[in-house]
Order: sequence, then C-alpha cells, then structure tokens
Amino acid sequence: MFDIINKFEGKISEFYNAPYAVSTDCCTHAIELCLRYTNSNNLKIPRHTYLSIPMTAIKLNLSWEWKLDKWEDYYCIGNTNIYDAAVLWKKNSYIAGTFMCLSFQYKKHLNLGRGGMILTDDKTAYNDLIKLGYDGRHRNDIWANQEINSIGYHYYMTPETAKLGLEKFEQVKDLEPKKWTWDVYPDISKFSVFN
Repeated sequence: MFDIINKFEGKISEFYNAPYAVSTDCCTHAIELCLRYTNSNNLKIPRHTYLSIPMTAIKLNLSWEWKLDKWEDYYCIGNTNIYDAAVLWKKNSYIAGTFMCLSFQYKKHLNLGRGGMILTDDKTAYNDLIKLGYDGRHRNDIWANQEINSIGYHYYMTPETAKLGLEKFEQVKDLEPKKWTWDVYPDISKFSVFN
C-alpha cells in the first residue's frame, strides 16, 4: 500500500536533488511538522504570504513577528532552517541543510488538489518526520502491531494522492512553471484576525 508513496517521494526528491522527501497531506502541515520537530520559536513571517503560516505559529503558541521579505519562489521562516517552498518548481533546487516544504494544492505546478512534501538531507529527520506525520507510527507496518511510543499527527498523504502525483508528474515536470513572488500576496499583517 505504501509502495506508491515511496515511489512518489522518490520522484520528487530526485527532481529537486534532495536526499529524502517526506509526503504530507498539505504544505501547511509539512511546515507545522518541521516547526514541531526542530522546536523552533521566535519566528519571522513575511507580511506577504499565505494565511496559514502565521495561523500555524498561533496554533503552536510560538512567538513570532512580521518581516518585510521580497521573496521569489520560496522564503525562509526567519530564525529557522525551514523554507516555505510551496510555489517552487525548479529542478535541482534543494538547499542543503534545510527543510523545504512543498505544496501540491490546486493552484500549484504539480496540481493534485491537496498534498505536500518535506525535502531534507537528514536521514534521522526523515525517519522521525515520517513517524510525526503518521500518528507516531512507522508507515510500513500495521499500526496495531507496533509499540507507539511518541506523539504524532494525522498529516500523511494518501496512496491515492501519491498515485495521482506520479501520473501528473510526467505531464508537468518539464513545463515552465508560473513565477511566484511576494507581491502576488496581499499584506496579511493588516487583516483584523492578526491584530
């Protein structure tokens, strides 16, 4: 059942030239898992990004502040090695030593409706992030047969989404992506929800 997920992760990690890729149900949850895994705090979040990034910081009760960042294709969530690369589609673009979080939401280049991925070069983090996104369990074995010894979250990609990803990947891998920059997004720091 999980062979298809492993294959899809392999395709994405190869495309970006990242040693490892961990699939998730969405990019926001990929970022959340990385924030939890690294125990990050005191974040700097761009004023021009998607709503879920500051909302995740609020959800996790993290300290954070706004920053003006004129980013293109991706940005670093300040004071961390976590990158919001939701809109990035570029071969061999993985940045060593980071967690780069991708999106496969319906507006993205690889459009699966929903889904995300974490790129990393840290094998320990790869294994730990899989467990963290799979309810604290190893994904390649029946959960009832495992000793669950850590908290996890229900943030995994379904095999059906991974299958669709493999099919669509071949159709879009060599196409020129839309160029995304900071100014595509409004200044969300002005929204009343954040004041």
